Amino acid sequence: MPANLPTPDQLIDALAAQIAPQITPDCALVGIHTGGVWLMEALVQRLKLDIPQAVLSIAFYRDDFSRIGLHPETKPSHIPFDVEGRRILLLDDVLYTGRTIRAAMNLLFDYGRPASIRLGVLVDRGGRELPVCADYVGLNLDLDPDEHVSLEKSETEGLHFVMKRKP
Repeated sequence: MPANLPTPDQLIDALAAQIAPQITPDCALVGIHTGGVWLMEALVQRLKLDIPQAVLSIAFYRDDFSRIGLHPETKPSHIPFDVEGRRILLLDDVLYTGRTIRAAMNLLFDYGRPASIRLGVLVDRGGRELPVCADYVGLNLDLDPDEHVSLEKSETEGLHFVMKRKP
């Protein structure tokens, strides 16, 4: 497991630099609950963006919902704009199998047909099970299948990464 990961702030800065030239008036930011929402909020603050924003909760769209059930902290999605014809920048903290992104796109299409969907992630850790790739990436990280990285938020540490190994 890598010992010296860049900080989330460093990766958000790198992502902001990639994304800034792509922002246009017909753009909207969509964060996947929870890490993608934190990322979206940080990008809005850094880039001083005044464009529509949405929060996606993909709990009911996951293909493993019947196996793992509903997470106790499931929150509703909030999309306060018309998705139809909009350029969407979908944001998440970590890209792994691609299943979360597939679920998010299914949910978005239930609201309308966007003009395009681009994906931005802080960390692409490889291990895809579906043909999904990010357009904007803060860090490519090569992890073993039993290693996991996640973005967490606390009052004392702010945004930080947690690395775990499955037993």
